Amino acid sequence: MRWVLTLPVAWLILLLAAPLGVVLLIALALPADGVPPYSLGLNLDNLWVVATDPLYRDALLRSLRVAGVSTLACLVIGFPMALAIARAAPRWQNSLLLAVMLPFWTGFLMRINAWIGLLTDDGLIVRVLGVSRLLYTDTAMYIGMVYTYLPFMVLPLYARLSRLDPALMEAAADLGAPPWRVFLRVILPLSMPGVVAGAALVFVPAIGEYVIPALLGGPQAQLIGKVLWEEFFANRDWPTASAVAAWLLVVLVAVPGCMLRLVRSGWLGRLLI
Repeated sequence: MRWVLTLPVAWLILLLAAPLGVVLLIALALPADGVPPYSLGLNLDNLWVVATDPLYRDALLRSLRVAGVSTLACLVIGFPMALAIARAAPRWQNSLLLAVMLPFWTGFLMRINAWIGLLTDDGLIVRVLGVSRLLYTDTAMYIGMVYTYLPFMVLPLYARLSRLDPALMEAAADLGAPPWRVFLRVILPLSMPGVVAGAALVFVPAIGEYVIPALLGGPQAQLIGKVLWEEFFANRDWPTASAVAAWLLVVLVAVPGCMLRLVRSGWLGRLLI
């Protein structure tokens, strides 16, 4: 049994623990002129500056808001989609799942550039909606985020909803429960593992997203991914950039962890009911 686990454990150490250790070492280093632009040491100033400076703190809070709103929007849109696919006839389910995954058949940057053309001032969406401007606004950024990460919400929800026993819903309806109560008391609580998995798959990459805010959100979209890129490449301040990455990792561990504890305790399910 130990030999079976050797390869995956070594893989995790090589590709996860080792890079993380390097990032933490650089976060504790001192900036220096040279290649690489730091000198190893024990310096907590970088972590303290990132935690207290308004530039980094506001960027992280803004990223939390954007990731949270994007995750909630993906859940609201993706849950009906996943439920419809799970309840569709078996001969249609594979085709519907293929339609969900179809955007991945083209390049990510090509799809975002297509949205730039749709959201520009003379684009199709602006003309249809009759609005003055969409591109380089928060609305355009949220559209790009939801469009990109929606499949990551639909697929785990479908995997969970497709395994629900229809007899449970039929029994609730036979006992006089209206459809909305069947959804709140039966479908939603039983689908919470899929909701948590989908929320994690959307929230984790969304909070550090750089390309979508830069291309669709414009210069005012100063999120933590853009701040990290500027510190690393533009300012060549690797210790500060590593400190930003370290605090981002703390948030990425804390927020999904709290959500998982709420679900396991049953408190979130009782609140929804």
